[in-house]
Amino acid sequence: MMGPSHALSGAAAWLAGSWALDQFADYHQTPLMIGVGTAMAAGGALLPDFDLSGKVTTNQGGATVARTFGVFSLFVAEVIEKISLGIYAATRQKRDPRRDHGHRTFTHTLPFAGLVGWGTTALAAHYGKWAVVGIIFFMAGLALRGLFEKWAERAGWLIVTLAAGGIAWFTAANLPGDRGYPLLGFAVGAGCVVHLLGDMITKNGVPIFWPIPTGRNRMWRMVGIPNKFAVKVGGKTETVVLTTAFTIISCVSLVGLFAPALLERLNLDVWASK
Repeated sequence: MMGPSHALSGAAAWLAGSWALDQFADYHQTPLMIGVGTAMAAGGALLPDFDLSGKVTTNQGGATVARTFGVFSLFVAEVIEKISLGIYAATRQKRDPRRDHGHRTFTHTLPFAGLVGWGTTALAAHYGKWAVVGIIFFMAGLALRGLFEKWAERAGWLIVTLAAGGIAWFTAANLPGDRGYPLLGFAVGAGCVVHLLGDMITKNGVPIFWPIPTGRNRMWRMVGIPNKFAVKVGGKTETVVLTTAFTIISCVSLVGLFAPALLERLNLDVWASK
């Protein structure tokens, strides 16, 4: 799947999950918490594609996420791609094909999603509010790049960076201190898992079972749905059907989360005026 679809799927999954927790587990979140969690999940749904690097010197190529912060993020993507390729080369078995790039290898596995989620929570817990602000800055930039791709392309990476900084500043001014914010890591990890599920419905699949051997002399088997049912990357099924479905899920979830409180406040205002 393409970057915008991944980001929107992460946002939809988080909003739907927040609504479900609100309805069935009586777990309520403030609008700021919901907004931050949605941004974390949308950004997390782009993180696995940091293994698709581009041309750092010309600020070209790479995945959507790799161009978020210009040459800086392209350089990070180059490093992650090489690390992913190194992990593949070090763990591949005889029947695993040789590769000359690291895309859809280590960052497209469940251990990566777990590691990123745990690392995010550990940073927030150990370093406190300012680590949280830094995490939100980075992830909000990714979310903006994915959810508003056309705007981000026109505005350029510097404007995206400034916008992410504004979101981080607003968060710093409104989030309470002295908390670990464990949901941040959960949101980022959940976004990564949603990315894997999205890629599993495309033709190439992902090595989601790594590092569990999948057959004789195989470690990196790509797992996905049968090719005849696979979604074409960038095709109408993705850009129209799935995008529409994710948008509807997001909007319905938002209504479910905020409409009851708004109606209650409206009723109170009506009674107060009588």
